[in-house]
Formats: sequence, C-alpha cells, structure tokens
Amino acid sequence: METKLYVGNLPYTSTEDELRSIFTKAGPVKAVTVVRDRDTSRSRGFAFVEMETDADAQKAVSMLNGTQLGGRALTVNIARPREERPGGGQRGPGRDRPPRR
Repeated sequence: METKLYVGNLPYTSTEDELRSIFTKAGPVKAVTVVRDRDTSRSRGFAFVEMETDADAQKAVSMLNGTQLGGRALTVNIARPREERPGGGQRGPGRDRPPRR
C-alpha cells in the first residue's frame, strides 16, 4: 500500500497548514501539497497528503473520506501512480508539425 493520498473536492481556500492539522488526527504527516493553477496560483480543488506509514494512510482514508470541510464532502483515497503522458508536457501545436502562421 502507498502512503500518498489524493484529497479531492477541496474548497478553493484550503491551505497546506489547514490540511496538515486535519490529517495529523490520523497520524504523522510527511508532506502536504495543494495543487495550484500555474498562471493564477489559485487552488485547483485537490491536494496530495503523504503520511508517515501505510497504516496511517489507511486510517486517514477511513476517518476523513466524506467528511465536511468548508461545506464540501472531501474525497480521500490512496493516490494512483502518476501516468506518463505522450509529449513530455509540451504545449501548443503537435511536436511533429510546424506552428501555424
């Protein structure tokens, strides 16, 4: 089992410190990352929380999935491994054709 958790349906005002204090109830927290929009720095409504042990991660899922935060029911589950996407993160026109003029 993994110790990294996905936390979804967050209020856009949620902070790392707020999530750390909530998840500490289930056990020691190694890291908290609220995912933010790269252009506006506004929260995208989800985060990743890394717990110290697998048992703490499972306890956090059991305790916190469906609980209310800011009027929203949190989704807490074990994070899936990040999938490789074709293109290496490049934006814009396809890599195999020149840009439009």
